[in-house]
Amino acid sequence: GLPLFKAAGWIEPRPTAINVPALAPGVIESLLVVEGQAVQQGEPIARLISIDAEIGLKQTQASLATAEGELKRALAEQHAAKIRLEQPVHVEIELADAKSLLAKVQTEMTNLPFQIETAQASLEYNQKSVGGKRAAGNAVPGVVLQKAELELAAADAKLRELQTREPSLKREVAAIQEKVNAIEKQLRLLVDETRQLAESEAKVQSATALLEAAQLRLQAAELRLSRNTIRAPMDGRILELVAAPGMRVMGLESGVGNNSSSVVEMYDPNLLQVRADVRLEDVPLVQQGQPVEIETASSEKMIRGRVLQSNSNASIQKNTLEVKVELLNPPETVRPDMLVTATFLSPQLDEASPLATQEKERMLIPQALLFELDSVNFVWIVDSDDRARRIEVDPGRATSEGLIEIIEGLRVTDKLIATSTEYLNDGTRVSVTGEDGIMGR
Repeated sequence: GLPLFKAAGWIEPRPTAINVPALAPGVIESLLVVEGQAVQQGEPIARLISIDAEIGLKQTQASLATAEGELKRALAEQHAAKIRLEQPVHVEIELADAKSLLAKVQTEMTNLPFQIETAQASLEYNQKSVGGKRAAGNAVPGVVLQKAELELAAADAKLRELQTREPSLKREVAAIQEKVNAIEKQLRLLVDETRQLAESEAKVQSATALLEAAQLRLQAAELRLSRNTIRAPMDGRILELVAAPGMRVMGLESGVGNNSSSVVEMYDPNLLQVRADVRLEDVPLVQQGQPVEIETASSEKMIRGRVLQSNSNASIQKNTLEVKVELLNPPETVRPDMLVTATFLSPQLDEASPLATQEKERMLIPQALLFELDSVNFVWIVDSDDRARRIEVDPGRATSEGLIEIIEGLRVTDKLIATSTEYLNDGTRVSVTGEDGIMGR
């Protein structure tokens, strides 16, 4: 817990600021927040001009109502087709009519012999009547005789008509019987009714699919309308207003950059970090999890923190390395971009730890002999056959004397190649001229 060194820095969101984009393309109608304002998750931040989305929603609602009507009509047709199949009354009526007609014709055929006998008797009577009147001569008026002759001719025609009706009645009975048989077969099979039911079921299925598609379009239209209100994705504070009223944002359209959709930037006040500029000579004293005390003019109390990690690249201009320090329970008064002074403290060791009582033995080599290629650290050594070998190693911390610790990959007896390493390939034969007595001292 002893102070080791101090470093200047500034506060920033951890790990980064949260970009809040517009999910739908459009023009910003109004901003509802200001910089530094605290917002809750789901709270409106900005609104887009939404007249197009409202019209689109009404159109999809109308399409949904039409689809619902089509489904109801298809269901009604299906219900009617099912009744026609289960209770084919229309076919039964047609069959009853055909049977009634058949019975009527058959009755006529049954009565036909009696009608012929009656017609023959009538013909004979008229023949005798005409014969008697003719035999009477002038005693019978001509009108009476003429009337009797007409009645005789009618009786004769009636008899001939009845005698010729039998074949036609037989044909009519056969035709009606075939019709009755066909209707009875139709009643057994109900082909048309089965087809109508299948067609109605297909219409119901199609109407159901169209209704579901309309419901999905309605959900999409409601989503587009809801996206015209940009809401906070989290509890936090507004860091910066990126867009302004009247500005067009591109939403989630493909081929556009993130900045073209940004509306505001947010951060979580409970997740802050310090980016401290640590001098290169103090970098070996920095360890992950190391305690840090942070001072800033906006807070009367000392702020506790701990080291998160160091950046990969150092600053050439400032000759420093940026180290990120997590703020533990930051007060409400601190904000991003505030300048701070960070005091790095020595980590407290466990009394039972061997490091607390004795220093661990380490292998150190000149830092100039450690190379890196494609994120792989390696050194060049010469083997017993005087050939150069590239050995991958795991480096540790560097010291202020220009040495670096090798944790793994190198043996104490290995001979490092100190010069002309830029011309080496793995397996190249080399000539050892001597030992370097200056490097590393």
